[in-house]
Amino acid sequence: MESKFDGGLLGMIGINILQNLIITFTLCIGLPWAVCIKENWYAKHTTIDGHQVVFDGTGGQLFGNYIKWFLLTLITFGIYGFWLSIKMKQWVVKHTHLA
Repeated sequence: MESKFDGGLLGMIGINILQNLIITFTLCIGLPWAVCIKENWYAKHTTIDGHQVVFDGTGGQLFGNYIKWFLLTLITFGIYGFWLSIKMKQWVVKHTHLA
């Protein structure tokens, strides 16, 4: 099985700049959409065993989870925050498929 990533440095810099602009100008409200833009870029430049990787998550879907995760973190006085990176990775993997 052969995996390949063909993204370049300029593309990564461009995606990072776009992501930071979205996050900054929306005062972090656009963070879910910025995350989806980056994950979509990663997927478009990744092939596994000759199959293109597809990311089908949307900012709207992730926004709903962000609200839920934020409230759970508040209710548990920050304890739920320890699980946020795992929850985010689970969400990304759930929305990543082979074409």
